[in-house]
Amino acid sequence: MKFSKVHTLRQIAAILDCEYVGREDFPVEGMNEIHVVERGDIVFVDHPKYYDKALQSAATVVLINKKVECPEGKALLLSDDPFRDFNKLTDHFRPFERAGVAVAPTASVGKNTIIQPNVFIGNHVTIGDHCVIHPNVTIYDHTVIGDHVTIHAGTVLGADAFYYKKRPEGFDKLRSGGNVVIEDHVDLGASCTIDSGVSGSTRIGEGSKLDNQVHVGHDTVIGKKCLIASQTGIAGCVVIEDEVTIWGQVGMTSGITIGTKAVILAQSGISKSLEGHTTYFGYPAEEARKKYKELASIRKIPAIIALLDHRE
Repeated sequence: MKFSKVHTLRQIAAILDCEYVGREDFPVEGMNEIHVVERGDIVFVDHPKYYDKALQSAATVVLINKKVECPEGKALLLSDDPFRDFNKLTDHFRPFERAGVAVAPTASVGKNTIIQPNVFIGNHVTIGDHCVIHPNVTIYDHTVIGDHVTIHAGTVLGADAFYYKKRPEGFDKLRSGGNVVIEDHVDLGASCTIDSGVSGSTRIGEGSKLDNQVHVGHDTVIGKKCLIASQTGIAGCVVIEDEVTIWGQVGMTSGITIGTKAVILAQSGISKSLEGHTTYFGYPAEEARKKYKELASIRKIPAIIALLDHRE
């Protein structure tokens, strides 16, 4: 998430009421999670396991809960609770805006776009030309929709990321300050749910088609011309490259990459990244022919046991 204007390190530290290491006029341009940070961004880290990754990332400001040596060309914000303070920055730079009408006055709808009854369009939403938005679709704030997009009834774009930190008193939610981007010529089936990015964008690439009841987690990026069948669940921070086909009821863990033109057969479980140009099946998913041979071998086990019992 980029700020509307560049802030100084001192200004950010004042918002958080925390110490800082670096020039007081050090420029701060935005804030992002570790997997999408760019130069000028703030990234937060609150676990020693990830200190080095954050300090060596593209981010130039690190919100951290330990006094460490500051890398050259970077700055530090010292916090006793970086998770809390990252939320504080999200609330400051992208506060919740209440909606008073079904279509927010700050929303933009392109020419020849059809909005059916009972659609909600939130603040600062942009919808392109020649789209069809069917009844009871909910489009949260800051969503961007391209041209020639069809969204079927009951679909929700931009709900909060499923991202929590466990604390002694319960679960603390990481605020969602990102958005959803739907590129041109995308079709979304009925009752799909596409969650907002935490600080970046959850993106559906040009020409991709999603069936009914598909869930896409926060900050996931789906490439161009992908086909995803119904009841597929895709966790957060997944990268699905171009022209991937995913059949029904596939489940996918977070932070993995599915290569170009991969095919994942129905009811497969994906627990790790998969190479492209290959067909996969099963749980854990493997090359389909290999998996089918394993299943065929398993079916022979009762006969083998019976043969061994007979020999005894």
